Amino acid sequence: MAVILVVEDEFFIREMAVLMIGDWGHQILSACDVPEALIHLKSPHHIDALFTDVNLKTEILGGCDVARLAILLRPGLRVLYTTATRDPDKMHARFAAGTHFLPKPYSEHQLELSFQSLLAA
Repeated sequence: MAVILVVEDEFFIREMAVLMIGDWGHQILSACDVPEALIHLKSPHHIDALFTDVNLKTEILGGCDVARLAILLRPGLRVLYTTATRDPDKMHARFAAGTHFLPKPYSEHQLELSFQSLLAA
């Protein structure tokens, strides 16, 4: 199973994602903002994938920044973005190449399918 870093500023949404992903047997690391995510990314701990909200409260598009830094620190890291923004197409230009996107709100089934696709890539 994979090690997934979940970056989400909304506590309830982060905890639900952590529970769902953990139920599928994956190991979870979690962060609520860019600095906390960077602590995990700069650690020696193995990470297979990053699941990040695009908009982090204090840092609009902070998830895009986290993903770019994550890929620099860990080339080949798989990334799944999420956001509730109504027009995510405008953000796609800010997404790192080869990454995946899942709009909010998402169901457990949608999240599971997205992770299966992400981890199989």
